[in-house]
Amino acid sequence: MDELAKISKHPLVEKPSQITLDSLWNAMVSVDISVAALVKFAQGHLQSYSSNFPEKESRNGLPLLLLPLQMAKVFGLLVCVAAVLLLKVFVPAGAQESQAVLDETEKNGRSKRQSQQILTVTTILERPFAMSKGSELEGYCIDLLSKLSEKLGFKYLVATVKDGRYGMRDNDGNWNGMVGEIIRKEADLAVAPLTITSVREQTISFTKPFIQTGISILLKRDTTAEGPFFFHFLNPFSKETWVSIVIAYLATCICLFLVGRLSPIEWKEPQSEKNKFTFLNSLWFGAGALTLQGAEPHPKAFSARIIATVWWIFTVVLLAAYIANFAAFLNYESHQMPTIQTFEDLVKQKSIEFGTLNGSSTYNFFKNSKHPTFQMIYEHMEKRKDYAYVKTFEEGVQRVKESKYALLGESVMQDLAVAKHCDLIRAPEIIGARGYGIAAAQDSPLIKNLSVEVLALSESGHLDYLYKKWWQSSCSEKGSTGWVPLQAQTLGGIFLLLAVGLVLGVIASLIELVNKARHSAGQQNKSCCSALSEELGRRFKGGTESQENTEKVQP
Repeated sequence: MDELAKISKHPLVEKPSQITLDSLWNAMVSVDISVAALVKFAQGHLQSYSSNFPEKESRNGLPLLLLPLQMAKVFGLLVCVAAVLLLKVFVPAGAQESQAVLDETEKNGRSKRQSQQILTVTTILERPFAMSKGSELEGYCIDLLSKLSEKLGFKYLVATVKDGRYGMRDNDGNWNGMVGEIIRKEADLAVAPLTITSVREQTISFTKPFIQTGISILLKRDTTAEGPFFFHFLNPFSKETWVSIVIAYLATCICLFLVGRLSPIEWKEPQSEKNKFTFLNSLWFGAGALTLQGAEPHPKAFSARIIATVWWIFTVVLLAAYIANFAAFLNYESHQMPTIQTFEDLVKQKSIEFGTLNGSSTYNFFKNSKHPTFQMIYEHMEKRKDYAYVKTFEEGVQRVKESKYALLGESVMQDLAVAKHCDLIRAPEIIGARGYGIAAAQDSPLIKNLSVEVLALSESGHLDYLYKKWWQSSCSEKGSTGWVPLQAQTLGGIFLLLAVGLVLGVIASLIELVNKARHSAGQQNKSCCSALSEELGRRFKGGTESQENTEKVQP
């Protein structure tokens, strides 16, 4: 419709008698008509009136009541056109501001109406996002929806999806599940663990994700662990700790051998016997202490007993630490080390069947993937679709517990299953990072405000609070802190105690030897140094004190 047609059909032109200041103002701000069009329209009507007015009559003498009706219309039109021209020419800025005010008022009114309306929200019964509690629902998504309602000021009614599905496109191109309800306008929002995918984004709109997740493998513990390797018994201690223990053992045996040689008390034996603390005997004594078993010979000198005491303390603490950490290692291994750790491991093995939720985003991921491993997974599931696919996540968890079956699905859901069922475990590999978002109709005005609030809740830590609230479990805490081998620094105290004991033992043996040398020098009228040299020579040459005394007595 051109501008002249707009003018001719305007109410002010059709009924000029009803012209008011408000109607003129509304005409000016609501109809975008150029000044040239208004002038052209007025000129046309004036020419039409002039050609139809009777020339034989005197205009001055014609009573006003005899004016034709067209004259009244043209007169009213001229008043309208003049007023609109004046307004458009002299106050265009005021008109634009008034239009902006009207637009803003209309926008605020529309937002207020949306906030006051009752939204229909669809969800799906899935722990812990939405669960039945009598006649009401509870869960992560219900708490999230309540918080968003409080922030944005809208009311809502929650209903579970009729067909119990998340939403996928069938062969006819129609969507089922929660996605279908959004498209058919049966629900305004879908607040559920609904994965944001490109296919769904083409038909509906999503907010920013409120949970980040990915695809992983859920397994049963007793089907994922093989027997321990041959040298797992060495795992409680780190390599550095084992090297330190060997060095400490050799150092103790060497010090015990030296003390046995230096201390005169260890040489007070019958004439037919030599010193018992040979190097081999010292090694045997130290090994016996490591097994908490006494071994001959027993130390008699005070210096040798110092070394033996600190070595016994060292071995007791070491064995206690080994036993405790080995038990922790076995417990950790059973909880944290599945044989199937990647999707390639899953494809290579033949003993465990696997599958996923039929029609879920995980199903579509493997169906559309070009990765060779993921294509093999999809082809295997299609060949055994009657057994591989499950309708609900709970059904898949139950199948994992009761048979040799691995469930492929969202890692967030699997973490919850591991937390609730202590006999399950999740493989460490996660692929296909994605997120859960709130869904609405495409181009819905609700999406922007909801996205802003979801980001605000994430930044304030409220989403983390909800996650910890609904995912807490005693099983999730079991072994969650991890396990590491004991380091040498952790056992540094007992190594220091041993070193101090060895030094004290050697010093004590030297003091005993010096006292013996002084006593011998006084009896034989020799210097202390010469007597000490003779004592050292006899001890490290293999002679014995008893044999020396016997030779002196013989004629």
